[in-house]
Amino acid sequence: MKRRLKINGAIIAAAVLLVAIFPNVFMRRDTIDLWEETLEIFGIALIFLGQVIRVSARGYKSEYSSKGSILIQKGPYALVRNPMYLGILLIGLGIVLILFKWWVICLFALVFISRYVSLIFKEEKKLLSMFPRDYPDYQRRVPCFLPSIPTILKRDISEYLPIKLPWVKKEIGSILAVLLFTLLVESWEDIKHEGWATYREEALTIIITIILFIAMFMYLSKRTKSIEEDDSSKSKSN
Repeated sequence: MKRRLKINGAIIAAAVLLVAIFPNVFMRRDTIDLWEETLEIFGIALIFLGQVIRVSARGYKSEYSSKGSILIQKGPYALVRNPMYLGILLIGLGIVLILFKWWVICLFALVFISRYVSLIFKEEKKLLSMFPRDYPDYQRRVPCFLPSIPTILKRDISEYLPIKLPWVKKEIGSILAVLLFTLLVESWEDIKHEGWATYREEALTIIITIILFIAMFMYLSKRTKSIEEDDSSKSKSN
């Protein structure tokens, strides 16, 4: 894990350095219009959705299989087999949509694939050796990386994305760091090119989007607590 974090840190540091040296090559020059606002709102939505998936997956795994001795097949792991990587992908795409030129999506995809595809295959090979009976069936039932639309539509979101406030508290530092850094850079560019007066309208839209996603966090937390209480009362009655 430490080696993985070091590699990811080095990739992020290299990316930040390149953007800092060649900002005009990578960064989009914002003009505040409907298209730009739509891209930015969609990017913020992807960042939040990625964080929800990441927090849910990490928290669920730490609670139900902290040592990796149990094959988790519920919660976010019923949606895809690698929900944490899916969360990272969505966060990265969101940042690209908010800050960078279109072609950077291709560069991000290339770096992501080269970094994580080999990790996924390596981890799946390990899980197959650990759970030779259960894991092949799990592979057949649950997609590796991208969720199926029927799975999303036929279940309540709280079933495959449970959230607990202690899980959020553990990740709140990284959540705020990513979101605030991205918004600060984007806001600076908007204010520099368009001025404060024009930026105020866009800022209001961004704030409303953030409030909606905070409300989703709270809803998922309450639904998770309610489901656990129902399951507990059913087990006691039986």
